[in-house]
Amino acid sequence: MKLDIAELCAGYASKRVIDQLNLSVASGEILTFIGPNGCGKSTLLKTVARILKPQGGAVLLDGKSVHSMNTAHLAKRLAVLPQIHSAPEDMTVRTLVECGRFPHHGNWRAPSAHDREAVERVLAMTRLTELASRRVANLSGGERQRAWIAMTLAQEPKVLLLDEPTTFLDVCCQFEVIDLVRRLNAELGITVLMVLHDLNLAARCSDRLAAIRDRRVFRVGTPREILTPAFLREVFHIEARVMPDDGGIPFILPSGSCRGKEVRP
Repeated sequence: MKLDIAELCAGYASKRVIDQLNLSVASGEILTFIGPNGCGKSTLLKTVARILKPQGGAVLLDGKSVHSMNTAHLAKRLAVLPQIHSAPEDMTVRTLVECGRFPHHGNWRAPSAHDREAVERVLAMTRLTELASRRVANLSGGERQRAWIAMTLAQEPKVLLLDEPTTFLDVCCQFEVIDLVRRLNAELGITVLMVLHDLNLAARCSDRLAAIRDRRVFRVGTPREILTPAFLREVFHIEARVMPDDGGIPFILPSGSCRGKEVRP
């Protein structure tokens, strides 16, 4: 399912954070927003997710504005996992995942056989079947994040939005979450749009990166095209070596800040 961001303006009250931003995300693509703190990555994702109302422009899903769609209709096509989320203390993993089926059966209809099958399927895909009866509050950070991702997958979306899905996780859990996102994209063909701060993780899992700067898309391309020492100096104000790993994916080794110094080409 194709996503188009056209002349989008967004922000908070009189403060504009995103201004006339344009970007197209192909069906089945993983695209990651990168950029320094405060550049507007999360604001952009929230506007795409319809959490924020745009101040101008449009977000189009297969040519239709997400902000004019019926909420339940949109929720069957687009799912979002915010950076901060919480569940009641006594909620089990299975109950959390079942919440993802709400757009399909609503308030008054009991879950169908398809609803139950969908829940079991995503529990298995996210390796949570054996943890289904555990309370979400008692899970490790990585397990909890997998449970929330499972909940969004239970919606059976065509587009998945993730805001910093690896925040507060240890290195191993970060790789597990990113590898899960990549596998789900490959197996289900879900279009993924996410925000990541870790550039090496972003390079590992993304088809393209979109760098946000000056309230617009500053540069967009594959990790190999984007992640160069000159780009890192200009956008992130760091000195770094960039080396390809065994698969040709760029790996960044920062050596220090160059903020306030003359930027070299």
